[in-house]
Amino acid sequence: MQIPPGLTDEQVIESRLMSGTNELRSKEENSLVSAIRETVTEPMFLLLVAAGIIYFILGETSEGIFMIAAIVLVSAISIYQDSRSRNALEALKALNKPTARVVRNGVEKEVPGADIVKGDVMIVEEGGQVPADGRVLRANDLSVNESILTGEAFAVRKSEGDLLFQGTAVISGMAWCEVTAVGSQTELGKIGRSLEEIRVEKSPLQKQISSFVTKMAIVGAGVFLLVWGINFYHSGNVLESLLKGLTLAMSILPEEIPVAFTTFMALGAWRLMQMGIIVKQTQTVETLGSASVICTDKTGTITENRMELAALYAHGSGQVYNDGNWGPAAAQSVLSTAMWASETQPFDPMEIALHAAYTATAPADERPAFHMVHEYPLGGKPPMMTHVFANAAGQRIIAAKGAPEAILACCHLPEQEAAAVRAQVNALAGKGYRVLGVARSTLEGTAYPAEQQALPFSFTGLVAFYDPPKHNIHEVFNSFYKAGIAVKIITGDNTPTTVSIAQQAGFKGGSQALTGDEIAGMKEAALGSAVKEVNIFTRMFPTAKLRIINALKADRQIVAMTGDGVNDGPALKAAHIGIAMGHKGTEIAKRAASLVLTDDDLSKMVDAVAMGRKIYSNLKKAIQYILSIHIPIILTVTLPLLLGWVYPNIFTPVHVIFLELIMGPTCSIVYENEPIEKNTMLQPPRPATLTFLNWRELNTSILQGLMITLGTLGIYQYAVYNGYPEDLTRTLVFITLMSANVILTLVNRSFYYSMLYTVRYNNRLLRFVLLLSVLLTVAIVYVPPFAAFFKFHPPMFRPLMLAIGAGILSVVWMEGWKWIKRNRGRTIPPNSSPVL
Repeated sequence: MQIPPGLTDEQVIESRLMSGTNELRSKEENSLVSAIRETVTEPMFLLLVAAGIIYFILGETSEGIFMIAAIVLVSAISIYQDSRSRNALEALKALNKPTARVVRNGVEKEVPGADIVKGDVMIVEEGGQVPADGRVLRANDLSVNESILTGEAFAVRKSEGDLLFQGTAVISGMAWCEVTAVGSQTELGKIGRSLEEIRVEKSPLQKQISSFVTKMAIVGAGVFLLVWGINFYHSGNVLESLLKGLTLAMSILPEEIPVAFTTFMALGAWRLMQMGIIVKQTQTVETLGSASVICTDKTGTITENRMELAALYAHGSGQVYNDGNWGPAAAQSVLSTAMWASETQPFDPMEIALHAAYTATAPADERPAFHMVHEYPLGGKPPMMTHVFANAAGQRIIAAKGAPEAILACCHLPEQEAAAVRAQVNALAGKGYRVLGVARSTLEGTAYPAEQQALPFSFTGLVAFYDPPKHNIHEVFNSFYKAGIAVKIITGDNTPTTVSIAQQAGFKGGSQALTGDEIAGMKEAALGSAVKEVNIFTRMFPTAKLRIINALKADRQIVAMTGDGVNDGPALKAAHIGIAMGHKGTEIAKRAASLVLTDDDLSKMVDAVAMGRKIYSNLKKAIQYILSIHIPIILTVTLPLLLGWVYPNIFTPVHVIFLELIMGPTCSIVYENEPIEKNTMLQPPRPATLTFLNWRELNTSILQGLMITLGTLGIYQYAVYNGYPEDLTRTLVFITLMSANVILTLVNRSFYYSMLYTVRYNNRLLRFVLLLSVLLTVAIVYVPPFAAFFKFHPPMFRPLMLAIGAGILSVVWMEGWKWIKRNRGRTIPPNSSPVL
């Protein structure tokens, strides 16, 4: 039937007013309200409120006002960080919204899926999702998977008059449909409420961090009660004892860690988006850096996906035709057969090339006189497809194309002829061509067999397409190899073609190959060994791809998988990192994947892995910094009290809060902005079994914290030994701690490279935060009103230098440890340059 011209612009507006937009509405809370609610329920916020109330009850108004100011500032920082994360995620969602093809004003155009209205004529095709409910006006080889509604995952054939439902997946063919329902009126929209109840499970790293913070909170609660009890025993004053206990609780609670994690993941996803990599879930960011195997398809990922018709082999004449020489009758017979076996409205690059070549060289275009009367969709292993056309005079054309093995199996050639055809297949495939077999058939009557393979086919010839490797693919493979990441090719193409293209692309380990049938016949143990040794897998089908991914996962590999087609969906979903192509990728592939490369460039995965490693490394630095600086705060608050020293309560809540306000931006803003270290992409991927902080790293942070504690308490004892009053002692201890904090921030920028080297890293936020820390410290020590409030006393030059020196020495020893590490034979190749 004739396709309608679709709605006019005025009709679109009218329909939108009458029936609404094509969006599934969900109950979304105001982001600001949500951020405020999360902030006021945080433990640190509650501790600040409690301390402020106690100060006011005790009549210490200035301290109470300071706590109120601290509450406002801490809340503002939390809400700002939350808004940065939310804005980054909203930007990702905006890019993730699907588009749809419609006919409007008689012209086909692409619009956002949400803009479809009731009455629109929409076009759906293989690999896409149905964007709205609709009735089929015309269909070519159309089948859909309706499991999202029915739970039954099999293809359902659709023809003219049938209904399609929003969210279902188009398995094959294409269709024009009139939209009958949009948004919440669709079948999917009616059951959409249940989708809101689904919660995303926390990642392993999130669970580790949550567990650590919970344990620290429990420890903090226990020590808080102990300190409260000891102070109450000595003073008998409940509120003052409670205030001193709260001081310790504030020092122990590492509330910066979950904030840092959220900030790093969200901003990491945003940075990837800026690079053309859409991350559908921020948890994927943490996994990127640990990818140990990348399984890539061939067409469009390794190759250009141009599919130029490169050669024809005519079986009747035994000749091969090249370079566009499709004019001879024998070549025309092969070309026309391949064209008739293609879709009437081609969207596959090979079929587009066949139609174009036929249009350019056919003596007479017979397509207008014939219409399709029967079709067999692409199917079988290996696959083939058959179309039946007829004209008004009753003449019929029955044409098939597919994998040469599948076509030869249907044609029943004598073995000598079949061997000659296979030799031609290997010769063409050895040049890197993708080869298809074509055949014709005849049939009397309309009793078509159930299977296309039952038709009496006669072999016509071969069509060969050349899809050259991308210009940068050699460098991409080398980057993966340098990073210790294995690369495997998983493709539906045949072995000779794939091996040839792999060699042209600089792929390593292409001497062996396994087919999908061989994979399917293997037992688990044999498959586990095979996936370690073999790097090329050909003639693959969905279940075989899935078996390879699962075998690699069973070997404790972190698997990234690229794909673009319907058949890639299960493997993309099963991989730790599913990667879909933004241009040629089907909606089914994009829905199953966790990453989308907007320009189909595999080199972006090198950038993504580097970003993942950088984020993971910087997050570890931030958390190690938090642990190292928290230890001296905790011990400086606790030990003088527990050991009965002369000044048992050297710090009060106002001092701890000042330190917290410095530490928060340092870990979540400064370290997030750190550049990647030059050796990051020269290291092997981290093992899947590795915990976030191993014992060596944890011990390093603990040792750093204890050394800083030694410096602060050493200055404490120095001040007491010299008879300094409490205010001056407090000042010197505080200056020691702040000096150590500044140097710790610089030293922990790298646990391998020297501080003198990392100072060249470009991080303006670092300079700003450290300068602000120094200026604030000078202000609260030397500006009289501030010094009086914090109970500080400006020190003389000699004790000041001793305090600063003790703070520096308590951290800078780490440089010696790093020097030893660099000189143990673990140096980076001299030709490697920093990536800043």
